[in-house]
Amino acid sequence: MTIQQLNYVITISEIGSLNKASEVLYVSQPSLTSAVRELEKELGITIFIRSGRGVKLTAEGEEFIQNARAVVQQYDALAEKYAPGSTVKKKFGVSAQHYSFAVKSFVEMVKQFDTAEYDFAIRETRTLDVINDVISSKSEIGILFLSEFNRKAMEKILRSGELEFHRLISCSAYVYLWSGHPLAGKGSIRFEELADYPCLSFEQDAGGSFYYAEEIMSTSEYPRTIKATDRATMLNLMVGLNGYTLCSGIICRELNGPDYVAVPFETEGDPSAGKMEIGYIVRKNTVPSRMGELYLKEIRRYLEEQAID
Repeated sequence: MTIQQLNYVITISEIGSLNKASEVLYVSQPSLTSAVRELEKELGITIFIRSGRGVKLTAEGEEFIQNARAVVQQYDALAEKYAPGSTVKKKFGVSAQHYSFAVKSFVEMVKQFDTAEYDFAIRETRTLDVINDVISSKSEIGILFLSEFNRKAMEKILRSGELEFHRLISCSAYVYLWSGHPLAGKGSIRFEELADYPCLSFEQDAGGSFYYAEEIMSTSEYPRTIKATDRATMLNLMVGLNGYTLCSGIICRELNGPDYVAVPFETEGDPSAGKMEIGYIVRKNTVPSRMGELYLKEIRRYLEEQAID
């Protein structure tokens, strides 16, 4: 088994076609087919099911590809650290809940590299996808939050995926809304004051657990709710419908624009209900890549500049 073979099967699994994969890899299709068959013979498993429509992963193949991605990611990280003359095109990906500071930090990290020599990816996505992307090594780093409500369940999920959570910041809940909203000028906002306005939240998997919600206090009884799938749509709903969401209070005006504000949210009863801890997840016992180290450095620098902790 070689790194080259692993790269071959990963590429084929992503494209779903031997013919198209051979074009991307600059390898003849017979040579690519032969390399896959040799690998399958060595492993004693069938990775792909071949048909007239292309190729699909078998159950064994899906498990193998997940592990292969982890191996290739570690190989790339080691090559980045110890073989600066390597000609292998490095890959680095981040999957995150919808945080503008995560995107801003990614931008600042990428500026330090020649994008012609790297394959970069930033994925703003659903909570479960963040976790699965890191488990499968599709992304090296995931960004999400824990709270008093979801911590036990989320930590169990992370442990089962052999992932580690590392804290970046702790913060209280804020109401995030358009600067033209009737409540935007208040010093703080109580739950009952929001009753006439729709609460906006990011849609998770169908039938997904409350623990995957990106918004703190997701189990509260909101009389009006609207779900969105991306940050731009949510911002439009804030303006068009005077919607709001509960967030960390960290606003990247450079990306979201100057027309939005975060107002402290008044929690009743248990004060810990309005607390959240945002952090990053990585696979256990992995060597961070240079890009990963710099990305986390940029996040910490940005949060320090915002004087948030």
